[in-house]
Amino acid sequence: MKIQLNEITIREVSNGYLNSDEEGVVGYGGKLNIRPKYQREFVYKDKQRDAVIDTIKKNFPLNVMYWVKNENGNFEVLDGQQRTISFCEYIAGAFSLDNLYFHNLTDVEKNQILDYGLMIYFCEGNDREKLDWFRIINIAGEKLTDQELRNAIYSGVWLIDAKKYFSKSGCPAYSIASDYLSGSAIRQDYLETAIRWISGDKIEDYMSKHQHEPNANELWLYFQNIINWVKVVFPNYRKEMKGVEFGPLYNEFKNKKIDSKKIEKEIIGLMQDEEVTKKSGIYSYVLTRQEKYLSIRSFTDKMKREAYERQKGICPKCREYFEIEEMEADHIKPWYEGGKTTAENCQMLCKQDNRTKSGK
Repeated sequence: MKIQLNEITIREVSNGYLNSDEEGVVGYGGKLNIRPKYQREFVYKDKQRDAVIDTIKKNFPLNVMYWVKNENGNFEVLDGQQRTISFCEYIAGAFSLDNLYFHNLTDVEKNQILDYGLMIYFCEGNDREKLDWFRIINIAGEKLTDQELRNAIYSGVWLIDAKKYFSKSGCPAYSIASDYLSGSAIRQDYLETAIRWISGDKIEDYMSKHQHEPNANELWLYFQNIINWVKVVFPNYRKEMKGVEFGPLYNEFKNKKIDSKKIEKEIIGLMQDEEVTKKSGIYSYVLTRQEKYLSIRSFTDKMKREAYERQKGICPKCREYFEIEEMEADHIKPWYEGGKTTAENCQMLCKQDNRTKSGK
């Protein structure tokens, strides 16, 4: 991993500054990708933005920034995006400070800003080295998410195309799936979710494999198929569907015949079941039949003590005596047979017998 500290003036960074929806945000004579197309939108508020300019005008130091050096010799901002856009927008006349635009300043004041030295690390190396190091230094400012860090490593035509679908407010993924996805498109949560689903949680392997492909059609078509499948299998939308891991469910059950009406009837019953404490888990449960998704209501300590005393510390399975700390609560009549989480339906089993029973 090669890391080099450089002092670069604002004059150099702002040279050729361009901010457009079509081309993204570039500077440094066209060699710096300040904000790639479809990446996180400008998030600094006016007060933060003004503080950047005030710091520069007073010749106080800004925090160090980080640029990634790409294979073609150009750069991409890893950390310092908002600060860079702030002073470039000010110089471009996009906003004023203390009722003065940049063009209202004297030549001396303008040159003081333009000649201000920025401390910038150039970072280059293989993908794994850069990713590991970026995670270590990601400690200041507007922290980057894991996916934003990955985007800095696996940049290219494929990623630009993927961001078009997943990484901007009002993007296609937001339009069709915002009711189903948690997080934010501009913080790359949608993109991360889609890649995680298609890759089986091997996000970096997938991005590395597809980095130099001409488009992200495979990912976008796959994602659309998931959402369409969800809308067919679960046609009655409920707020509990937001954030459900539908990708793995689609991967496993997409080719199986599913009776949507029968499932809906079961969902209605489970939604009304007070024993089910995690309603969002119902959607995974009705397909997988794994109770872990439901978080069935737990026995209280009082219920456990009552059952333990009733049993005199004897496990009803192995007939051995145990201290209460060595035992776990279990439903005598299972939940799926209508058993409730009450003191009368509680029994204490030794840990081995309870886990053997649960694993059947």
